[in-house]
Amino acid sequence: MAEPLSVAYSPCPNDTFVFHAWAHGLVPGAGAPEVRFADIDVTNGLAERGELDVLKISYGQLPWVLDEYALLPCGGALGRGCGPLVLTAGPLEAAALSGRRVAVPSERSTAYLLFRLWAARAVPGGFGEIVVLPFHEIMPAVRAGEVDAGLVIHEARFTYRQYGLHCLADMGEAWEAATGLPIPLGAIVARRSLGAERLRELADTVRQSVRAAWADPAASREYVLAHAQEMDPAVAEQHIGLYVNEFTADLGEDGYAAVRGLLTRAAEQGLVPAVDPGALAFP
Repeated sequence: MAEPLSVAYSPCPNDTFVFHAWAHGLVPGAGAPEVRFADIDVTNGLAERGELDVLKISYGQLPWVLDEYALLPCGGALGRGCGPLVLTAGPLEAAALSGRRVAVPSERSTAYLLFRLWAARAVPGGFGEIVVLPFHEIMPAVRAGEVDAGLVIHEARFTYRQYGLHCLADMGEAWEAATGLPIPLGAIVARRSLGAERLRELADTVRQSVRAAWADPAASREYVLAHAQEMDPAVAEQHIGLYVNEFTADLGEDGYAAVRGLLTRAAEQGLVPAVDPGALAFP
């Protein structure tokens, strides 16, 4: 028997929901992998160092790892109405961010690329300083005045009002208005050295895991909530409903167009290396 694959994904509800069946050996014919939980900034680094077989990473990290890793056509996070938000302690116009301190979860995140593409138009004066913080520290830092604005992701879309914060701009709305495409957030990548046949088997396993989660949502609930830390169960369900959708089962034409569009625009701004479109093709 082949050795179990090593896999890393976040403890966020969308990932634990998607991978529950596979992680527990419930996908027929597919053994359970060895799972490591890590925030996206950590998995981005693991991918760049080539340390694991399968990882959930930011699409913003993809240009740096495509030589070693193939993009899977399923399992990731794309969608509509699910983009990162720029939050402030009080109402501000976007131009007022010129010269200010802004906290972001990672400079290799998709959120950061979407933010920089938006800011090139909305904040022509540029920022004073970009501060990288773990995503769960960003809203408290904005509220405390330690930074002037924060770029937030995940469940912060549902909870920022509890911190008394204001939404200055929605990066997803800006992206969709500019492109008409869904918002590419998180990608699933796997080592190319696994070979084309095993990669195709892996993609089928991931799809089956997604469909199993949809078919019986209650089966994964304990697993999801155990890793969602202190997240309210209702927020966890909202999180899953927003980030697990038809693109999770298959990127499809619109999904691939969104990925190409993001990476092309980001490369034109000098934010990522240029990517050969052929490098995104699944073996």
